[in-house]
Amino acid sequence: IASGNVVGSARTIFEQNLLGYSCSRVCPVEVLCVGDCVYNGWERDPIQIGRLQRYATETATEARPGTALLGKRSTPNPNKKRVALIGAGPASLACAGYLALEGHEAVIFEKRSVSGGLNTTGIAPYKLKASASVAEVAWVEQLGVEIKTNTTVGVAGSGATHTGEKLLAEFDAVFIGIGLGDDSKLGVPGEDAEGVVGATAWIEQMKLELPRGKKLGNVLVIGGGNTAIDVARECALLGAESVTMAYRRSAKDMSGYEHEMEGARIEGVKLELNAQPVSFAKDAS
Repeated sequence: IASGNVVGSARTIFEQNLLGYSCSRVCPVEVLCVGDCVYNGWERDPIQIGRLQRYATETATEARPGTALLGKRSTPNPNKKRVALIGAGPASLACAGYLALEGHEAVIFEKRSVSGGLNTTGIAPYKLKASASVAEVAWVEQLGVEIKTNTTVGVAGSGATHTGEKLLAEFDAVFIGIGLGDDSKLGVPGEDAEGVVGATAWIEQMKLELPRGKKLGNVLVIGGGNTAIDVARECALLGAESVTMAYRRSAKDMSGYEHEMEGARIEGVKLELNAQPVSFAKDAS
């Protein structure tokens, strides 16, 4: 980057991490590379590795499509295989992209109408907007990856578009990248009531369905992890009347990163410690 070879810098990044574009926005560098930079021990500002990676990958991908940046095999692969990938999230996208670069045929099957997995639906917008994730998907497609949306894979008789047996018969290999499961449950009465929603499910609704200008009331977020912090910050940014995080232990026990929580406080989020709900009750008034 210092020498002005931004494209070469980006190419080096993508050779090691095909999703370096989104990782530069989402990766918690404050507790990883930047947090572990030797400059910290010398009482100097650490190298802003995440920002440098973002600059290189954004600049290069805007200037050059995927095939122009990373190239393709100059000769056909004599051992070309067909690989089916279930789920169009980060795991399948990275796997399919590298397969395509090696001259293999990669076809991704995605049940939603939009690709990108959690990068598109589950990452808080202040970190990664859905449009940026979709742009990264399009860049991977330029490498020769085929994505079939609105396509489900399941057992025979389930109404799925494809069965596992069919994929195994048509392809040389099947990669399963179906992502995370549902949100965790508290196991208390009333948690299935209207107005109570899981964190990742809410982020998906916010990114894909929330009407512009919709006002939020008083919001309570249960938990002290990074996903809980993301929800709380986004609610505050959307203009909620109040946002409170309730965590069952002390602040030092929280799994969420301290710098993320500090950002939430700046946005007006309040933290209630040593508090755990025992039930949810609808206000009859």
